[in-house]
Amino acid sequence: MRIILIALLLAGSFLPVYAQQSTMNKSERYDFVTVPFDSFNVLKKNATVYKLDHEHITNWQVEIENKLKYVNPNSTAVIRLYEDLNNPKFIEIGMGGPPNYRFWVAINTPEDGYFMIQDDNKLGWTPDKFVTATHTSNGGLTVSVGQKVDVTNLDIAGFTVREFTVYGMNSQEDPIPVNAGQMTLSFISGNPEDNYPIFYMPVIVLAISVAVIVVLLKTKKRTT
Repeated sequence: MRIILIALLLAGSFLPVYAQQSTMNKSERYDFVTVPFDSFNVLKKNATVYKLDHEHITNWQVEIENKLKYVNPNSTAVIRLYEDLNNPKFIEIGMGGPPNYRFWVAINTPEDGYFMIQDDNKLGWTPDKFVTATHTSNGGLTVSVGQKVDVTNLDIAGFTVREFTVYGMNSQEDPIPVNAGQMTLSFISGNPEDNYPIFYMPVIVLAISVAVIVVLLKTKKRTT
């Protein structure tokens, strides 16, 4: 019985330590940016620039909440994620106004130029749903609106987010696109390998459980 007690005590002390370590990821980076409506009332060539406090390397996610008030059905709000503003590589996410709520995703690369990945002309997004863009080293780029996935595992040869721009006008003749509200962007990134203990937790729990059962069976045989 003494052996069983020791095994249980070891299990109880060992697991919390790993559980605590598994929640600590030193590589995690967070940025939260609130973009006021007037940042979108500019021409594309004069897009408003936001430089992030952290570099979000390879494994990252950005969650976008659009609470802008559009002026007319043809108004748009465009976000471009950049590695470097001096490099033509970017990810573009565009959202049009009601009632159509157009939504599109485009990519620009030095090799292939600008090309549209997804373009929903009607009900592509709505203000009550978050737009989420995720990039991983193994899965590439995925973009979703609420539970609906629009882009899946697109290989863009890696991407590090360092800054982004916003705009809403393509020419001087365009009316201002929005007149109230805001858009918020939440960035998070981290290296999954820094959380490796969490992946071993099921194995650890199973091994300890098996050891305790074996001890119990042996003890029972001896007593009988």
